[in-house]
Amino acid sequence: MAIITLTTDFGLADGYVGIMKGVILRIAPEARLVDLSHEVPAQDIRRASAVLARAIPYFPDGTVHLAVVDPGVGGSRRALIVAALGSFFVGPDNGLFSEPLADTNARIYAADRPEFWLPAPSHTFHGRDIFAPLAAHLALGRQPEELGTPAGAPVRLPPAPAPRRLPDGSLGGQVVHVDRFGNLITDVPGAWLAGRGWSCRIAGQSIDRLSISYSEAERGALLALVSSAGTLEIAVREGSAAASLGVGTGEPVLLLPA
Repeated sequence: MAIITLTTDFGLADGYVGIMKGVILRIAPEARLVDLSHEVPAQDIRRASAVLARAIPYFPDGTVHLAVVDPGVGGSRRALIVAALGSFFVGPDNGLFSEPLADTNARIYAADRPEFWLPAPSHTFHGRDIFAPLAAHLALGRQPEELGTPAGAPVRLPPAPAPRRLPDGSLGGQVVHVDRFGNLITDVPGAWLAGRGWSCRIAGQSIDRLSISYSEAERGALLALVSSAGTLEIAVREGSAAASLGVGTGEPVLLLPA
């Protein structure tokens, strides 16, 4: 039985996630459910897309990724199934699946066959009534072409600004994610930093060198290191870099050769 991951902005206070799981398990009782995140900021499609993109490589082929961050629920946006990167993706056609859609072999389907939804779907909870049942049917082994019809022109998010190698040898980038610890995850690839020393500047602060781990810094000290995602991270040991610096996503970062 396939794995189904769940990514939403629902939080856990209201039972929405549990209801979606109940729908899945009534259809596919043996499905294995994995929560990626339910704390995506409300309506933040780009954040949800990034959470999903980071997770995809760590799951086996055949995984069903169910993602519901859906400001346009009940409107004209399509329900989508994407087969790409060896996996399936189910959710609204609003840019959530920009990463798998970059796969040149991606197959795209409009999930337009109501016999695979719950009866009388609401206008406000397609996660329960449409997307959860579709994910369950995929987990049971149904193919996307059974659940919908081939479709084109899916919504893709506009490209984010890319990190830059500057003419003077420095590197420029920005914070693209703030995790729950207040660590600032940037878009500067760790591979760009290998083989030489660097100093880092962010929000008027300078970090003289890169660290290997948090333990190299004193408690409360600002440090820079390569994150588990493989990009530059700014952190405060046993504290919050976001709170300490008063910054968030979009904050520029500059690295200078040491």
